[in-house]
Amino acid sequence: MRTIFSAFALTALLASPVLAQDAPLVSATVKKIDVEQGKITLDHGPIKNLDMDGMTMVFKAADPAMLKTIKAGDKVKFTAERVNGQITVTKIQK
Repeated sequence: MRTIFSAFALTALLASPVLAQDAPLVSATVKKIDVEQGKITLDHGPIKNLDMDGMTMVFKAADPAMLKTIKAGDKVKFTAERVNGQITVTKIQK
């Protein structure tokens, strides 16, 4: 049973196109923050690991606490990935 699970986990890991540590930093401007809902609206450039053009969109924050250090109007760099089917900001910095 352990071998089957390990093989499954390895297959899932290898099927992921970009691992978390390899996600590129993307430049953006913060448009809105909703700490209570754990969401952030960003006007961002292309997100290559998600094959997404630049646009303004709402993201879920992997950790809502990261939203407490930024405000609307801030210029940031962030990484985003698909987490449980949702496009999620996994890291953000001013």
